[in-house]
Amino acid sequence: MSDTDLINKLKEIAGDGNVLCDEPMSKHTTFKAGGAARFFVTIPHEESLKSMVPYLQSTGLPFFLAGKGSNLLVSDKGYDGVILRLGSGFERISFSGNEVTAGAAASLISMAAAAADRGFSGLEFASGIPGSVGGAVFMNAGAYGGEICQCLKDAEILFLDGSTEHCSAEDLKLSYRYSCLKDRPGCVIKAVFTLNEDDPEMIRGRMEEYKKKRLEKQPLEYPSAGSTFKRPEGFFAGKLISDAGLSGEHVGDAYVSEKHCGFIVNKGNATATDIHQLMVRVQSRVKEYTGVTLEPEVIMLGEF
Repeated sequence: MSDTDLINKLKEIAGDGNVLCDEPMSKHTTFKAGGAARFFVTIPHEESLKSMVPYLQSTGLPFFLAGKGSNLLVSDKGYDGVILRLGSGFERISFSGNEVTAGAAASLISMAAAAADRGFSGLEFASGIPGSVGGAVFMNAGAYGGEICQCLKDAEILFLDGSTEHCSAEDLKLSYRYSCLKDRPGCVIKAVFTLNEDDPEMIRGRMEEYKKKRLEKQPLEYPSAGSTFKRPEGFFAGKLISDAGLSGEHVGDAYVSEKHCGFIVNKGNATATDIHQLMVRVQSRVKEYTGVTLEPEVIMLGEF
């Protein structure tokens, strides 16, 4: 199939204004680095997604659902496939009793704030995570002792064959930064969370405390993808990196943050290659110094 025919089909499914070619992914990731996606497609609503995923699967063209790009590093060589982004039709947040239903593109921060306003507790840990609901379910996102698995009731998942299933938290086999969607790929459409009633002021107080901790301990002034590496069992990645003498280590403008060594940050014009090379250096030095193997938390797309 020619690129012209492919573009026309993508536009037919997603809408004429929702298909971009050679789109720089530095505009769509929190690292503010990386090459271009061959095609970048915004999916306006659920019907479009249910048509798009089986179609792309039938073409054999690589594709990836990017969420808000808060945990993503795209190669400087680009991504020779389709990056999908869910549009405004997936951002709705609604409440029924003590349950909140949120579309996959809804902001975690917005959902946590809306819950607090209504006097529902359980999402305070997510109040500073700059990701989407879908991405949070996919990786069982967490912070400050809280995780998505603690409040997720179920999620509607679109699988690659075009089938949809309502999967419980148990079905998704959620564990530390893992769901079974990493092994059986699927797209989160929406998710339902069960929360607890509490005093809104108490909830906001806890959220404010988490905010203070983030400002004090995390390098929020620089682009990053949050914690670069997963927490090894029995250890903290940031301490291992610090103990290996890597605080301030850098490749180009990619730095191991002096404020929190668990973060690799972009202090200017870091490339995806700079960031990746620094990640590899950190892994090597930590393994040499401590014997512990650090596993990236960041998802990497393309050729590095």
